[in-house]
Parts: sequence; structure tokens; C-alpha cells
Amino acid sequence: MDERMGPRAWREGYRHPGHWEEQFAPLSMPELFARSLADYADRALIDFLGRTFTYAQVGAEARQFAAGLQSLGLGKGDRIGLYLPNVPVYLPAYFGALMAGVTVVNFSPLYTCDELAAQVVDSGARLLVTLDVPQLLPSAEEVRRRTGLEWLVVARLARMLPFWQGLAVRLPGTGRLSPLPRDPAVLDWARLLLPGDPRPVAIDPLIDLAMLQYTGGTTGRPKGAMLSHQNLSANARQVEAVDPHAHERDVMVGVLPLFHIFANACVLNRTVFNGGLIAMLPRFQAEQVLALIRRVRPTTLPGVPTMFQALMASPDIGRTDFSSITTCISGGAPLPQPVREAFLAQTGVRIVEGYGLTECAGVAACSPFDGSGPDGSIGQPLPSTDLCLLDKDDPTSEAAAGEPGELAVRGPQVMQGYWNRPDAAAQVFVDRADGRWLRTGDVGVIDEDGFVRIVDRIKDMIAVGGFKVFPSQVEEVLLGHPAVREAAVLGVPDAYHGELPRAYAVLAPDSAVSATELTIWLNGRLGKHERVDSVVLRESLPHTMVGKLDRKALRAECLGGAV
Repeated sequence: MDERMGPRAWREGYRHPGHWEEQFAPLSMPELFARSLADYADRALIDFLGRTFTYAQVGAEARQFAAGLQSLGLGKGDRIGLYLPNVPVYLPAYFGALMAGVTVVNFSPLYTCDELAAQVVDSGARLLVTLDVPQLLPSAEEVRRRTGLEWLVVARLARMLPFWQGLAVRLPGTGRLSPLPRDPAVLDWARLLLPGDPRPVAIDPLIDLAMLQYTGGTTGRPKGAMLSHQNLSANARQVEAVDPHAHERDVMVGVLPLFHIFANACVLNRTVFNGGLIAMLPRFQAEQVLALIRRVRPTTLPGVPTMFQALMASPDIGRTDFSSITTCISGGAPLPQPVREAFLAQTGVRIVEGYGLTECAGVAACSPFDGSGPDGSIGQPLPSTDLCLLDKDDPTSEAAAGEPGELAVRGPQVMQGYWNRPDAAAQVFVDRADGRWLRTGDVGVIDEDGFVRIVDRIKDMIAVGGFKVFPSQVEEVLLGHPAVREAAVLGVPDAYHGELPRAYAVLAPDSAVSATELTIWLNGRLGKHERVDSVVLRESLPHTMVGKLDRKALRAECLGGAV
């Protein structure tokens, strides 16, 4: 924390449970998993569309998969990829690979063949686990042919489903499953599971890599963040430490994609550490999530802002009882205050906002679960996590007192670097007398109580005649109009000012306001340099695979003339 902010004062008034000074001893992910297997063997770990799998069942399959990997000669220093949606096999594949000492590489099921092939090559993955569905298997086969991938392991969806659903997808002519190719390099998941325990592997949690997690690539080609076992296990324990409901009945809605760092930290690792249940859905559909809430009575619902907006827009929300949910957690993108207020009014549940990034293994700060703290804040740092503000133009210096600065993070969850990209790592780390700090690229302010407010992304700031305009602040105002459901603001070229803000909005159903009316309404509430040249009404805005606004895609459309 910035020493000028009086770190001892805010730490003494720490709003999260426990103490900021809490330490997290080195712990490998197999050790974390083994502790939960010992303590919670008979508990259900997964609920998948009504079918449950216990900790003992998942643990046994993970050990068998680890032994199977070792039989192929895979171990420490090797990488394998998981090219999977949210399905039960994800967990034994993930923990089994870690037991074998192998590094896991997550690949999005939404990748194109070219994107998948590029990351397979960059990571050097030798084996890929996927599913026998037409959305995945043909792409995986194509990538194996085009790259140095040695094995393709295919899990059978029908074997994971409840009986009648499994029977339905097997019916001939439905086209819901893809046949396995006759190729010795393509292995059935079940045939790779070997009885007995895998050979023990010595893992140094502080050094050995558990996961390569690729960034979204919004500022160039994606980079693989190197996350150690300690990075992942420490963040799971940090997230659990700030939860006042830890070790109570814990049922997590698992609809966030497990291949994403937010879900890896808050849904997967934290829930396993806490002995909870993941009520898993393969993809987000508002009606399915609401039906899941009615069926399993979950305690925690993590999501991104657009998910909460979609839930509120569903006609089923009125007949869904949210009283079992103690916490909704929002991450991945800033949570607009109107969305927070509307969700609380409709459901009676407060949304807690968290902040993190891939390079921090998931989470660096979050709001207190009791709702204390200023509006618009992402809360205080997690235990053992320090934050400071760097000068936006000179990251080797601190920001001037009272001025926004680039947020930097230091803590046990901060990555080791970027895979095969020491040049990129050198650009994001700053070495100071008090340690090594990770630059986040986010502009923020920190108050005297240690609460952080993100102002904007450095690369998203708009330069208007020498003045800096933060798109998120303009978006916040526009979202205050009752007719606006979603909003995004970009800088567009202007011969006189250099750039001008332009707003893009999606209206709520049955709204009749015009673009001109919205422009006048918005500019009447903005400062001179923040005023937009226009508001453009759209049917939709592009989103990333995890559901947050995709500025890169919107900017590409604008440059192509689709404004």
C-alpha cells in the first residue's frame, strides 16, 4: 500500500474477517486437494444437471488419470491442455495433471482452430483433453494434425450425464456426439485411467508451475501467465479468508467457465479447499441458472455484470427465491452502480465486487461481504496483498499525492512471469526498494481506509484536446438512464481535438428513446471534455468469452466503418 496512505492505520481497521497480516504457507495444489479428499470424501463435489459426484469419486479418477499420464511418459516440465466446457471430467483432468507434476494449460472452447493451434504451439502442450461433441472434437483433431500435439484424449459426454439425458444424446441421428477417429494418437478418456496411485512427484510450490493461463490478448497476441502451485493455492486460501460464511453449507453456482481465471480461483480452487459443492452448468443461459437456483438452493453466485443483467431481464426471476444465497460476487469487468442497486431491489441479495487479473491468479481485492465501504469501490486488498499507485507516465515513480495512478500489486498470488516472453514480463514488473510490483494497467485511487476505486484502463483512456477522459465514468452516467441496458464508450478520431468520446448503447426492451434524445440527456450531465459526439444505438454489444464487454471487438467494428 502507498506509504502516504498510512498503511498501518487502514490495516488496523481492516474490514475483512481475520487480519491483513495472515500468511499463507507454501502449499502445492495436490496437497490442497488431498486435504479436502481426506476431510470431505463422502460429500458431493459436483452436481451436473442433477447427477452428483463425491470428493472420493473425483479423487479416485484424478489419481487414475495421473497414472495414465505417467504411463505416457508425461511429468514435471510437460504441459497438457484442457479444451473443455464446464463438465465433470474437468476436475479429475485438472487435479490429475497436477498430481502427475504436469502443468495445465486452459484453452477456451470458443477458440477458432487458428487460435487453439497458436496457443498449443506457444505452450508446447503434448496432450489435449477434450469432449466428443461436434463443437470441439473436429477442431481438436485439426489442431493435432497441424501442430506437434502428440495425443488427443477424448472424454464421453454421455457418461457424465444423468441416465435419461445420457441416453438421449446417444440416440442415432441426433448429431449431438462425434465419433472417435480410429487413430492410435486419439485415446478414450476411460482407457487412459489406470488403476492404483500415480508415482509420487516432488513439487516445490514456490517454483514449479501449476498452470499456464493465457491472457485475453486485448493488447496484442495472448501471453501465457506462469502461475505456480503457491500462486493458485494461496489465492484460494485468500478468497476463502475474506468470506464470513466460510465452512458453512457451501453450494457454488458453477456457470462461469472453469477455463477462465476468475472461475479457477473463485469457483474451482476455493470451493474444493472449502469442501463445498459446485453446481455446474456447461454454459450461461439465464433461465437455466434460475432453474438451478430453484433446484439446489445455492449459497454463492459468482458472475460478470452482464450475467446479472441477463438474470434480471428474464421473466423467470419473479418466481425464483434467492433467499439461500448469502453472496453474489461480480468480477471480470466494472459493476455499474445501477446494476448493483437494481439486483438488490429485485432479489434482496447484495453483489460483492471483486478485482483481479490473470497475472494475479484471479483475485487481488474485493469489497467486504457485509456491504461496508464506499459505493463504486472494489474494496480492500486480500490478506497479504499490497497495492500502490504508480505515475501513469513514469511507472518507476509513485503517483502524485491525490492523483489517480496505475494500480500495482504485490502478493503471494502474483505470477512468476510470461511463458517464453521475458520481454513482456519486464514491461509489467517494477522493482523498487520495497519489492517487486506487478503493473495492472488499471488507473485507480486509494482512500485513507485502503479502499480502491478503479477509474479506467490506461489503454482505454481518451485524449480530448490534452485532457484525459475515462470511458467508464461516461458509461456510468449513461447507464443511469432508465432506458439503457448496456453501454460502451470509445475514442474516435477528430481533426481538432485528436479524439472525441462516442457512446454505444443497447436499450432495454420496449424503450422508445432516440439516439438524439440520449445524446442530449447524457451531455447535459457530463463535463465539457467528456461530452460525446453522439450516442449510437445498437441491437447488441460484443462480449468476450467470459461475458464482459469486448472493447477490442467493438473498436475493430468501428475502424471498419460499422459505427
